[in-house]
Amino acid sequence: MKALAVIVLLAAIAPAQAAIKDAQPDGFTIENAEWVPVSPQVAYAALTDDVGRWWPADHTWWGDASKLSISDKVGGCFCEINGAQQAWHMTVVFTDPGKLMRMTGGLGPLQGMGLQGVLEWRFTEEKGGTRITLWYRAGGYTPDDIGKFAPVVDKVQGLQLGGLAAFLRKGADGAPR
Repeated sequence: MKALAVIVLLAAIAPAQAAIKDAQPDGFTIENAEWVPVSPQVAYAALTDDVGRWWPADHTWWGDASKLSISDKVGGCFCEINGAQQAWHMTVVFTDPGKLMRMTGGLGPLQGMGLQGVLEWRFTEEKGGTRITLWYRAGGYTPDDIGKFAPVVDKVQGLQLGGLAAFLRKGADGAPR
């Protein structure tokens, strides 16, 4: 129930997003998308090379996004390393640079609940820029109704995708453009 309290708290501070594809007692699927004025290759590189510059710090275990890294290879780690404090958030299982990165694992409180998911970052050339789609399907056993977590996870993932999109839109302020 502590994990449920954390999820409820996150819902209260996250901006609204409405991209729940389905939500059932044993799992859910969400999808969020943003258009950015950069090529798919630049957007993909920012995902992997600059995660610590755009990921919301308040959605890390130790409050410092600079401790995050994504290894762009099969078996690679989406990790958070803060000295002896370490978290392996997800494992990279597919990569096609500039097009798709797929990871498996449970993000945030879902990890501690024993839930698993597949997360995809899709990059599609569109109107002189890139449509980035963040898709996540999670499920597994828990005594709670997993479908009830979908709105909160959707909002948090909207924040994460929004962070990447804002970083890519900055241009002169240090973001790739």
